[in-house]
Amino acid sequence: MRRLESINETSYLSVPNAGIYRKIMRFFYREYEKMRFQLYKEDVFALLKEENEFADYTMNQLEADLDALVKWKNLTPIQDPGKVYTIQDYKNKQYRYTMSEYAVEIERLTVRLENLFMESANLSTNFFVRLEKSIEEAETMQDAGLKEVNEWWNLLQEDFKRLNQNYQDYLRDFYSGKTERLMKSVEFVLHKDKFITYLRDFVQELQRYSKRMEQVLVRQMPVIENVVLEKVIQSELDIPHAFLELHGNLEPNIRENVMGKWVSLKRWFLDTPGGECESHKVLKITNDVIRSIIQNAALIVQMQNWGISRKDDYQKFLQMFLKCESMEDAHRLSAHVFGVQKIQHFKVNCPREEDRINSSIYEEDPAEFQIKPHIRTYHEKKDRRGFADRSLEKMMQREAYLKNVKKQEETVMRYVKNKKIIFSEIEETVSEMTKNIFLQWIAMANMNSQKAGQTEFGQEYRLLQETGTCVLKCEDGDLTMPAYVLEFK
Repeated sequence: MRRLESINETSYLSVPNAGIYRKIMRFFYREYEKMRFQLYKEDVFALLKEENEFADYTMNQLEADLDALVKWKNLTPIQDPGKVYTIQDYKNKQYRYTMSEYAVEIERLTVRLENLFMESANLSTNFFVRLEKSIEEAETMQDAGLKEVNEWWNLLQEDFKRLNQNYQDYLRDFYSGKTERLMKSVEFVLHKDKFITYLRDFVQELQRYSKRMEQVLVRQMPVIENVVLEKVIQSELDIPHAFLELHGNLEPNIRENVMGKWVSLKRWFLDTPGGECESHKVLKITNDVIRSIIQNAALIVQMQNWGISRKDDYQKFLQMFLKCESMEDAHRLSAHVFGVQKIQHFKVNCPREEDRINSSIYEEDPAEFQIKPHIRTYHEKKDRRGFADRSLEKMMQREAYLKNVKKQEETVMRYVKNKKIIFSEIEETVSEMTKNIFLQWIAMANMNSQKAGQTEFGQEYRLLQETGTCVLKCEDGDLTMPAYVLEFK
């Protein structure tokens, strides 16, 4: 149990003066990465003085802090005999300080913790493809060597481990306090579509690959459990494990480890009698995150709209208040905006004006009661934006339309000769608009049993058909059609 004792080397991370100790150790770690393993106290003091918060820091304080770090075994002092020129120098003991192995690993850990949320966790589906490929290769592992089986097993477990870590790290952020506050901020609305698209793509891919992985696992399970896993255990036994061999429990530990990893992989994709598989849970969690993003975004947009609409209301009421001609009008406007000060509820049963039994209810004056739904989510829809006077634009549009209609009428009716339009006698090229009008008149008459119709200009006509066909020259090409004749009344 010695390995479970307290670790003195981590003391500098939690003591009251931890800020200064961590700064000193971070300087040592940065220089260590530059292959500068030993530093004098003067070097450390010069680095500290470059920081503004150490402006009043003294050499005596640094010596005390270095002694504390030496006591905690974070730093190892090495006396430098080459710099001793006097007896006084020897008494002062000029030291060079170097980081201990524990201290290097601790600082490396703190750097990783500081950048933990900067690492790019993602919902990549590439691991599903690689896992499927590895499971498909299980049949070939029956005849493979132990070294090749071991490499196959390690690759399979590494992909499975990365899959678990990635989705847990990515989805964990959505359940943290910081992310919940961010999702309820206005800035998040700008990025919600990107998150939703990314999560939905992952859900679609997970649905597709989880079903394929389930089929592959069911198909390959007999081979893996009966043959391949035993070869995996044998390949692990071929690797020397000093600690386990000394205690004589090598084979049971390796078997337990291998079987446990295989059961975890199966439970990720296959349902068990005790519950559903992990992939289904991930789908539910992802859908829940998408739902939460949409709800928060809708709430933020709704709150923004409420704020805008109330602002418009206040501006409108202020303008109306300034236009009030008397105090009585101002009181009435105030009552309309803020309501009555003392609210009273009345329950009435309207009496009839006449008690005659022969009188109809329709002969009495109506009584009106405004009914509203008694639910919290009910809100009256009101358009508070107002409207602009567009009478001039409407008049201009009307004039332009009438002018266009008049032009169409003049263009079309000039083909009328002797109250007839004979399409076989039209030799000039007609415009696309004129062709469409002609075809509309012909179609309208053909739908009538009497072969008659009325133009949009008010003229009544009758459709006649001569023998043969004719060609109507148009701007967009020649139209071959029956030799129709339109005869106007």
